[in-house]
Amino acid sequence: MLPYYSVFDNLEFRVVGYRVELFGHVVRPTLKSDAAAVVKRIEGVERVDNKIEVLPLSPNDDRIRRAVYRAIYSQSALQRYALQPVPSIHIIVKNGHVTLVGVAASEMDKNIANLQANGVPGVFSVTNKLRIEK
Repeated sequence: MLPYYSVFDNLEFRVVGYRVELFGHVVRPTLKSDAAAVVKRIEGVERVDNKIEVLPLSPNDDRIRRAVYRAIYSQSALQRYALQPVPSIHIIVKNGHVTLVGVAASEMDKNIANLQANGVPGVFSVTNKLRIEK
């Protein structure tokens, strides 16, 4: 339903009665509006509060996104995640700071992803918000 949603975006939501709050980060401004439009069409939703942040345009952040992607998904222990249509480990880059969000199968995978992201030149910091799959 959101063809431009990728590993470099993260969408979250909260339902409060008949209202849906959207959160997260996206690279493309159109993805923010597309997400809200899709949710508005869901039966029973009366209002959508779109709090999704559009990440700033930055060639350096784009370079970091690609480098972190390669570092994480070329690691043999994590290659199986790359086989999913949208991998479960998402890479959010804002002004050189990396946040990993999503789901990892184990604590070891979470730690490997963190180490790989920290090893990328030009990354100022890495925040690891990966959850462990139950």
